[in-house]
Amino acid sequence: MELQERLDDVRSRIAAGERLAGRPAGSVRLVAVSKTFEAEAIRPAIDAGQRIFGENRVQESQGKWPDLKAEQPDIELHLIGPLQSNKAADAVALFDVIETVDREKIARALAEEMKRQGRTTRLYIQVNTGLEPQKAGIAPDDTPAFVALCRDELGLSIEGLMCIPPAEENPGPHFALLAKLALKCGLEKLSMGMSGDYETAIAFGATSVRVGSAIFGAR
Repeated sequence: MELQERLDDVRSRIAAGERLAGRPAGSVRLVAVSKTFEAEAIRPAIDAGQRIFGENRVQESQGKWPDLKAEQPDIELHLIGPLQSNKAADAVALFDVIETVDREKIARALAEEMKRQGRTTRLYIQVNTGLEPQKAGIAPDDTPAFVALCRDELGLSIEGLMCIPPAEENPGPHFALLAKLALKCGLEKLSMGMSGDYETAIAFGATSVRVGSAIFGAR
């Protein structure tokens, strides 16, 4: 199956998920996860009309996305991997959305960089719904206070919440928890669901899904 066919299949499944959940067509945005793939492997997706992409690493992204974004200025680039504070300046300069804000040090670094660069990057808080020690993300119970800190003290505009459920667990309860937290925090956007569970995520209210291997193939 060619990339165009795989992309069309994912788009069809998203549309079907929207209909099944009684949600408006187009209410779920597709973030095509292009991490580890070179620019030449990404271009066919751009040619097929995909405009939102996700990357895990700042340094890897710097090697391919400036040229791709220059070619196609309406591309929206999301950072969906962990961010170190020493990469905050580079992340603000390159990414349109950072989905992995999970601690005060990063939030402060981003606030300073956005002010310094005169650039507003849209932000999501990453929530560790499974309380996994090896995984990034703020604890669910700490999320409302952290959102308030980002908004009230640091003046950041938080767009939504993001999660990556434990691989071995049913993702549904994790998606439900994220949706409940977003409602409590007054946030409308939910980034949840990947290649193996994005249809479930749509049923639980995802507004964006992050799909990589189902589009680009195995890494």
